[in-house]
Order: sequence, then structure tokens, then C-alpha cells
Amino acid sequence: MLTVIEAVKLVTEIALLALLGQWVLGLLAGAKKEQNLFYQILAIVGRPFVAMARFVTPRFVLERHHPLVAFLLLAFVWLGVTVWKISTCLKIGVELCK
Repeated sequence: MLTVIEAVKLVTEIALLALLGQWVLGLLAGAKKEQNLFYQILAIVGRPFVAMARFVTPRFVLERHHPLVAFLLLAFVWLGVTVWKISTCLKIGVELCK
């Protein structure tokens, strides 16, 4: 079970960092962000999570807000998985979680 928790936490952390990196790089690159190779790579990594956010949000949410919604949803998932991991480690013993 701990392996599943770690895998979900890892995927969530990668997606969070990709979305955060895409946002920061978008601020730095400005109008030419779509031509930046690293911005495109980060967009590819974050695209499935933005698509999931688009699926769960109502229609009146603007398209440009979907990455923010995805980031916030992933942040809540990360918090939940972290609490789940702590709970599991306390149940099975901290030594087995190392």
C-alpha cells in the first residue's frame, strides 16, 4: 500500500512542479512563451491534469483559469496523500516507511 501512496504522491509532485514551472517561465518569457521549448515541454507534462480540471469545472470558468484550477486540485490531492502516508506510516511503524 505504501508503494501506491508513494507513486500517487510522486506523480502529483511532478505535475505540480510542471505547472508551477510553466507559470514562472510564462512570466519570464512574456509574449513569446509559446515559442519556448522548455515552456512547451512543461505544457506537455501538465496537459493531462489541465484537461482533467477542464472536465470537472463548470462551463463559465475561463479557459485561461484551467491551469490554476488544476494546480489547486493537485495541491489538495498532494495534501490528502501526505496525510494518508503519515497515517499509514503511523499504523505500520515509522521504521518501515524509510
